[in-house]
Amino acid sequence: MIRFILLQNRQGKTRLAKYYVPLEDSEKHKVEYEVHRLVVNRDPKYTNFVEFRTHKIIYRRYAGLFFSICVDITDNELAYLECIHLFVEILDHFFSNVCELDLVFNFHKVYLILDEFILAGELQETSKKVSILFELLSTLRVATC
Repeated sequence: MIRFILLQNRQGKTRLAKYYVPLEDSEKHKVEYEVHRLVVNRDPKYTNFVEFRTHKIIYRRYAGLFFSICVDITDNELAYLECIHLFVEILDHFFSNVCELDLVFNFHKVYLILDEFILAGELQETSKKVSILFELLSTLRVATC
């Protein structure tokens, strides 16, 4: 199960945070700081998997953004690494080469895409075509309301 998803820049600013387990606000800030410190300081020659408390962080860097997912220790790392890449591909499709400013100024669309992609801490769809179709239908539905 996914515990949380974080998108952070190199300076440690959190651009997207989605928690699937209840945490206090102070604990969320502490977790975000610890995760950033953990992934930014890792040498690129190491794997993108690192133990964090009693869980695992799977992360990937795209340009100046770090996409991090915290999962249970027994979950498949490669599946979640592909999940991160698929999420970035879907964002690229909607924002045509997504950048940090797209995440900041269109956060509602990014959360909508993430909510269609992951539900209650579990992956819902692994097909890029189906995910994009769902997102197009969702944006049409929101635009007509």
